[in-house]
Amino acid sequence: MEFRDVLQQRHSVRAFSDKPVSEALLTELLEQATRGAPSWSNTQPYQIAIARGPVLESLREELPPRFDKLVALQRAPMLSKVMAWLRKDGVPDGDFRPVVDYPADLQPRRVATGRELYRLLGIGREDRQARHEQMSDNFRFFNAPVALFIFIHEGLGVYSALDAGIFLQSLMLAATDAGLGSCAQGALALWRSPLEQHFQLPGHYKLLCGISLGYEADKTINRFQPEKLPLADLLIAPR
Repeated sequence: MEFRDVLQQRHSVRAFSDKPVSEALLTELLEQATRGAPSWSNTQPYQIAIARGPVLESLREELPPRFDKLVALQRAPMLSKVMAWLRKDGVPDGDFRPVVDYPADLQPRRVATGRELYRLLGIGREDRQARHEQMSDNFRFFNAPVALFIFIHEGLGVYSALDAGIFLQSLMLAATDAGLGSCAQGALALWRSPLEQHFQLPGHYKLLCGISLGYEADKTINRFQPEKLPLADLLIAPR
């Protein structure tokens, strides 16, 4: 593709086909991303765990029930919440606290995006179960044949996250150019312990996010592309 077309066509895919991604292609995409992504003093302060096959299926079975338990816990009485936290039963054990309350100036964008997504899917505002199931699909990796988990070095703080973000965008653009779809998912950073069962995770690398990767399915949800802010709204006015 022309690079301009790659930029225009990349979008978050939330339904993948069963078509497998070959190991050779996955390696090629990762190598392209690592070559093309700059980082702080070329330190590349991130590492990647790749889940495929039995490992991915194990995570696909374990994570949705954890999410179900978390949602139920959020609606439970305070005493039940305290006991759950003490037992570490159903609570997130990720390295970063997920955003709960969005800043007032960003909340409208979040609400508008969710509203438009559910409208496209025909899910009503009061249909909690359908909304829950849609959110739960994050933890099934939207049926993707590959999931990657991105860990960042704690020693560089926010700049590790910056470099990892550049790497992620490079990977997603490379995937688009190769005819694949992707979806970067902060939700996949809620739990670290399931990954420790499958990978030798270095303690000084913290789980930042996950990404689902594969071939896009012909589903309604994949037509969803939220409207971006105009450039003028992102520019800081001079004095």
